[in-house]
Amino acid sequence: MTLYLTALGIANPLGRGKRAVAENLFAGSRAGLVEQADRIPGRTVRVGAFPSALPTVPDRLAHFDCRNNRLALAALDEIEPCIDAAIRRYGADRIAVVMGTSTAGMAEGEAALRARRADGAWPAGFAYSQQELGNLAAFIAEHLRLSGPAYTIATACSSSGKVFASAERLIDAGVCDVALVGGVDTLCDLTLNGFNSLEAVAADYCNPFSRNRDGINIGEGAALFLLSREPSRVALLGVGESSDAHHVSAPDPAGKGAVRAMRRALDAARLPPESIDYVNLHGTATPLNDAMEGAAVASLFGSDTPCSSTKAMTGHMLGAAGAGEAAFLWLALDPDYSDGGLPPHLWDGAADPAIPPLALVPPRSRVAVAPRSAMLSNSFAFGGSNVAVVLGRGW
Repeated sequence: MTLYLTALGIANPLGRGKRAVAENLFAGSRAGLVEQADRIPGRTVRVGAFPSALPTVPDRLAHFDCRNNRLALAALDEIEPCIDAAIRRYGADRIAVVMGTSTAGMAEGEAALRARRADGAWPAGFAYSQQELGNLAAFIAEHLRLSGPAYTIATACSSSGKVFASAERLIDAGVCDVALVGGVDTLCDLTLNGFNSLEAVAADYCNPFSRNRDGINIGEGAALFLLSREPSRVALLGVGESSDAHHVSAPDPAGKGAVRAMRRALDAARLPPESIDYVNLHGTATPLNDAMEGAAVASLFGSDTPCSSTKAMTGHMLGAAGAGEAAFLWLALDPDYSDGGLPPHLWDGAADPAIPPLALVPPRSRVAVAPRSAMLSNSFAFGGSNVAVVLGRGW
């Protein structure tokens, strides 16, 4: 039976809420990519930062307080009435929480360590649990007083893409009726300095698929969905997972794992490649990832399927990228937020002759609005953890 994404809450460098994010996404805004000078010693770096104040964590959950969970609340607030309705209909024990992250409250851990080094003691109010990867799902479940299964997936940049497959299995197995799925990641020094040590951070704006690309921008964001059998405008048609384990950080240059994930997603959706109207590329703007993905996408979809990397607007949201970019498909498929607009591919236009030609979406592009449409989003992580998600309208 088809599952549907009945609600979406979103907060990222493009704004807070579906309307604001959609307007900036389809307009190709880069306003959320800002320079920060205090992240990496000796250099200024451009990051995708959430532009607004965040909600506060309730006092009863103070032990969960961290920027990551506050950003989760910013997205959760948008759909909390829908969650309350699901609790009334199904019961708190029949709603699962499956989240993806890679940072959790790491920024609070960094601040606490700096304070300990300066003062010789951990600061008041700091708890190690703030930076535990599992605390995102636990926080959301306790905040909403849900008693169904609650866990966090941490597979680096594929984390919140894989939540769709995990939640789908829970519902199919009868463990729950509804799943709250998504991902949240926030900026922290650890990830920025880690990628900088790999010489993978862009000098300025990232430049996906360009022959001049020189690395990523790191970003933060949150996207949360309700997944259930209840019919809605946007359906989860298929999820494909693979693991090629080619290298701890470099992708398999042949892209076999990426192709396998995309094919499995299409098979699950029972769709041929030509049925896909748009592909959201993983598109990190690193030399190896873009070369691999370009070849993989071209081999499956050819050179005519519209595609783009949205990381030139948000930065790479890491553990939140899978859900965040699935949310962009949701917005493109829902006629309340898009009249045929597609997320544009922002770059310098200098094609890399080593990458097969792709139909990269130009700014302000429009396509015919069909009653039935399907779109695919890719997420590829360190260690060869790959996932592709297919969403559709009209099913």
